Amino acid sequence: MKSCGPRCSGISELAQPVRDGITRENPVVCHALGVCSALAVTGYVATTLVMGAALLFVASLSCLAVSLVSRAVPSRVRLIVQMLIISTLVIIVYLFLRAFYFDMSRSLGPYVGLIITNCLILGRCESYAMRHGPVRSFLDGLGSAAGYALVLLAIALMREPLGHGTLLGIRVMPEAFQPALLVAAAPGAFIAMGVVVWIVRAVRPAMEHEHPEAG
Repeated sequence: MKSCGPRCSGISELAQPVRDGITRENPVVCHALGVCSALAVTGYVATTLVMGAALLFVASLSCLAVSLVSRAVPSRVRLIVQMLIISTLVIIVYLFLRAFYFDMSRSLGPYVGLIITNCLILGRCESYAMRHGPVRSFLDGLGSAAGYALVLLAIALMREPLGHGTLLGIRVMPEAFQPALLVAAAPGAFIAMGVVVWIVRAVRPAMEHEHPEAG
């Protein structure tokens, strides 16, 4: 079987930021970034999916935009510019949800707006997008957000059935099932996250030693 040579090598190199964001540089599992919003929206799978989609949109386009303007922005105002870009994209998401998915917007409450303060996005803009080209920066933001979203989804898949007896609003537990109130409450989010991190690091112990290479 013939090797596709430099072309495949180039594709693999471009895909590396996405793989890293999901695996060895996962923002939640490896760096504990964005934990507050991660724990706040994971009571239900539906809200978790929407928050994950919002993060994908904001993180990838923020990194792309920051990379495009990085050479034109003076160093002393770079953080202001990054926050302005992130804020603009978050406002777009917020207005979109308010206009077309009002009930979901109410369910998420203030946590869509708090994406602006999510250190995951600002961290990738500052540490990666400012130093790399637009394509790689876009993929890095996409990979980091995807890794974040997958961890949120894993937590929600534990919390909604156990805490509410439903999955995507559909009852999946027997009628006699008594919801675990602890799992549905805020402390349950910490417990679920701890379980997810424990499982991931048990499966891949080397992850603990790989994440200092991030950035």
